[in-house]
Parts: sequence; C-alpha cells; structure tokens
Amino acid sequence: MTFDLPDTFTKRMKELLGEEYADFAASYEQRPWAGLRVNTLKLTPDGYRALSGQDLEQVPWCDCGFYYDGSRAFSKNPLYHAGLYYIQEPSAMFPAQVLPVSKGDRILDMCAAPGGKSTALAAKLQGTGLLVSNDVSASRAKALLKNIEASGIRNSIVLTEDPADLSGRFEQYFDKILIDAPCSGEGMFRKEPSMRPAWEKTGPAYFRKIQEHIVDHGIRMLKPGGRMVYSTCTFSVEENEGMLDYILKHYPDMSMETISIRAEGLRFAQPEWAGADESIRKAVRLWPHHLKGEGHFTALLKKSGPVKEDRTIQTARGGQKIPEEFKTFLCQAGIRKVFDPDRLFLQRDHLSYLPEDMPDISGLRVMRTGWYLGCFKKKRFEPSGSFARALTEKECGHFINLDPKDPDAVKYLKCETLQIDPSLKPGWYIVAVGGHALGWGKVSGGTLKNKYPSGWRWM
Repeated sequence: MTFDLPDTFTKRMKELLGEEYADFAASYEQRPWAGLRVNTLKLTPDGYRALSGQDLEQVPWCDCGFYYDGSRAFSKNPLYHAGLYYIQEPSAMFPAQVLPVSKGDRILDMCAAPGGKSTALAAKLQGTGLLVSNDVSASRAKALLKNIEASGIRNSIVLTEDPADLSGRFEQYFDKILIDAPCSGEGMFRKEPSMRPAWEKTGPAYFRKIQEHIVDHGIRMLKPGGRMVYSTCTFSVEENEGMLDYILKHYPDMSMETISIRAEGLRFAQPEWAGADESIRKAVRLWPHHLKGEGHFTALLKKSGPVKEDRTIQTARGGQKIPEEFKTFLCQAGIRKVFDPDRLFLQRDHLSYLPEDMPDISGLRVMRTGWYLGCFKKKRFEPSGSFARALTEKECGHFINLDPKDPDAVKYLKCETLQIDPSLKPGWYIVAVGGHALGWGKVSGGTLKNKYPSGWRWM
C-alpha cells in the first residue's frame, strides 16, 4: 500500500519529527487499526467477552476498548445491533477516557457527531446527571442521534446549535465539557484517503478560526472548578499546541491539568514547537508510529474562579396529561419501570421522558429531548426503538431472548415476521439477544409482528 501524501504536509512533518519522520512515514504503509468499545451502560468488558466468546486485545488507554481485525463481521453482528459495543478508531477513544466524569455531572459534548465520544461519556455517567450532545451540522447529527438511541441512553439531549447560541443560554452551567474540535484531519489520512484533497484545499489555518470560536464559547459555558478536554485528530501544531497557547493567553482562569492515563507510546506535547507556555507539555500526543492507532491530540484543562450568582437555569418539566393509551401499553408489555409523571413530556403526539436535571431548551434547535418513548397514533401508543433499547429484563417482563447465533436474530433485524412459542400470551414484547434488547414485536397466536425500526434495518 503506497500513500501519496501532500507535499506541504510531508515537508512540515519532516521539520516537526526530524529523525522520527522515517518511522512516521512507514506507518502509512501498514493497515489502519480498528477498534470497538464495549458499552458499559449495558455490560462489562468481561461480560462482553463471555457473551461473544471473543478474546480480543485491549486498547492500553481504554479499559473497555479492544482491537479487532476490521472485518465487517463485527458490524454485521446481532450484539452490535443490540448496542453492546461501538466501533471506534482506537486513538479516538482517548479523549473521553481523559475527561474525569462523576455521577450526576452536567456534561456538554460540543462537536458530538457521529457520537463515539458522547456514548462513552454517557456510559461513564451510568444514567445519572445530564449529557448534552451538540453538533452544528443537522445532517451529521442524524448519525449522532441514532447512536445515542441505539446505545440505550436515557439522560441526553441532542441539539444542532452554533456554540454562540448555546453559550448565551448555558453560561457557567456545565461541570465537564469535551471539545473534539473540527480539524484538518491529518490523523485520518491513512484510514480516509479522501481527507487528503480536502486538506490541500483548506489546511490548518481554516480550522484554527473555527476552533477558536468553539473554544471561546465552550469556556464561557464551563463552570469554575469544571474540566474541559480539547482534542483533535490532526498533527498540526497550529491546531494543537497553538490552540492551547491561545487558551492560556486569552483566559487566565484556564490552566493545564496533568493527564493521569499512562500507556506505552503516549507522548507529551511539545510547547517549543509553538513557542508556548511550558505547562502545555501536560497535553498528550498519540503518534501512529509509536502505538496502534491513527493518532490524536488531547489536553485536559481546569477553570478557576467564583461561580456567578446568575448561573441558575430554569428546569423544564413535563407533567402534561398523558393519554390512557400509554398506560394500556405498559400493561400489555409487562413493563415494571416506574415513570415520574412530572418527567413525561408530550409534544404533539410524541412522548419523551425528560432527564431528571432537565434545563429549559425552548427556542433551541432540538433533535431529541431525553428518552424518546414513542408516539400516539389513532388511539394507540406505538413504542420507539430507543424505548426498547434502554429497558432491561428487570424492567420489562415480556422479553423474548434469542441466542446471538440464532438465525431468528438476523431475521428480526431484517424486519421479518417470526414464528414463536404459541403459548405466549398476546401483547407487546421486547426481542433481545443474550438478554439485551433489540426492539419491539407484537405477539398474537404464535406469530411475532416485527416492530423493529425500518431505519435500523439490517442490510
């Protein structure tokens, strides 16, 4: 495999790496590294190993991340479709691991699509607190929304706002913020060769302006005492060490924090490349010639100072009168989960369950508010795929459990009708693999009418 790298990029990397450049260039002749991250909202890494029968090599900087061979078998697997793992490039797992998350935190993922880092942060929250996942691109946010719903996340809000519109609403609101900034994507040249022509057209300077805009508003939304991760998948000093220098010079209340994760191959940043503050050395670079990954840059920062008295944001509540059809459905599906009526939110015919710490987001561009449960149609309730994905067998008594290798699992994912045990009483059921929900079906007379979302269909 031979790569034709842009001449300007090659020249700059030779200046940057010196004697290491030959090893860096040689890494492009090797195959890209593929990884998956176990969704610990649903099971432990050991639980995944036991269920899948696979003994994969662990990614050193992520205790729930594993290398795999990159074959389609991992994306064409019922366990993947049950949201038990997310396919993610190994280096890209690092930023979410670096952000220290405590239960109950309010977290903002500012550039969240397609959702790899948001789903990792949600797993760290373990159903507590609030996750706001934002991406200014509504088209990219469609993938973000699907991944959040497929992962069984209940406590999230998905927005498509410019950071300037967010910061005006959420000043000093978030405990933690992750900015995996849009960048020139030099770390993707091997995995996505199409990135190279785009790099030649725009280059680092174009993205540096975007990064400053995002960071300016991100810092405004971070409360004093809070932590922020800034990361990119590029090697450009201008977008990495240079951006940290910009932050430290423009925001005296921001300081560098030491990243506690240690693994072979991780390298500290080089402030001398940018003529910047020595504390920038606390940031970490992941180089493809030092480890099994495409490369990343990650920095952890802390904000100091007093909390403003006006940071309180009105809490939004549901509490509308919910049609009786929802209660009927809960009985028909054997659902034991208890819903707080003040958190049930009905918008037109669509029903959601708000996060416990739900801010007022009226006037913002919203793709999803909390846990989407379903909609009302012609005096009946139709449950959503995301409703099923977030339910456990303890919460729903009507579970049809399939073995991951059972052909019926794939038939279900292809939206086909299943023939099942005729002794099952009529009603709504969750179809699951290995005890983990795939979606809904409606049972009658030994037949299961498939209610799997057509947009999630196995192709």
